[in-house]
Amino acid sequence: AEIQIWTDVDGMMTTDPRMVGNARLIKTLTFDEASELAYFGAKVLHPSTILPAIKQNIPVRILNSRRPENEGTLIVKSIEAEDASQQALTVKSIACKKGITLVNVASSRMLMAHGFLAQLFSVFAQYHKSVDVVATSEISVSLTVDNEKGLPEIQRELEAIAEIRVAGSKAIICIVGEGMKRTPGVAARIFSAFANEKINIEMISEGASEINLTIVVDEQDAERAVRALHNEFFPG
Repeated sequence: AEIQIWTDVDGMMTTDPRMVGNARLIKTLTFDEASELAYFGAKVLHPSTILPAIKQNIPVRILNSRRPENEGTLIVKSIEAEDASQQALTVKSIACKKGITLVNVASSRMLMAHGFLAQLFSVFAQYHKSVDVVATSEISVSLTVDNEKGLPEIQRELEAIAEIRVAGSKAIICIVGEGMKRTPGVAARIFSAFANEKINIEMISEGASEINLTIVVDEQDAERAVRALHNEFFPG
């Protein structure tokens, strides 16, 4: 048994075809890969759509109602060893989410301080503001939010405990693939693709699952960044 989602596209693609003309169809994705892509902007899937299927371990197939003969994309719990072509792919897809705001919180009080992060996130929670990507160092935290709604109030509260910098018009680029766990040098390839295009990386974060690498860039560089990465990981 499988759940079929009929849409107006052939399935999940290696990136948004509107940004990259030669984006390709992905034959097979794992639930984890699909969840990351859904969260970071792959329009075909909504995160809540596949959640019930994940819980019941039911495969999901995305098909095109205009081209029903196409095989579409199959989303499964894990990709079997016999599907070597799909297993061998280091990166499966590159998602992009624009309209992001980057918030940098810096405070020497963070050093060795217990509960600083809890205090920080409780302010965001108080204003019902969800945070997408987080990166921390000893004395600073960088995080992204979807828009600037409620940010002035959050900023006022946080200024009591830290120095705050807010920068709008950013974009999140999310590189997803279970093969990244097994493959050394992926980050180096990303950095060099960006360096060749003179694209500045504002923030970088790797998920604990090791299947996604998230990078924040200026919104005006987003499409160039996606094209550079697509050429790097899906040449030809």
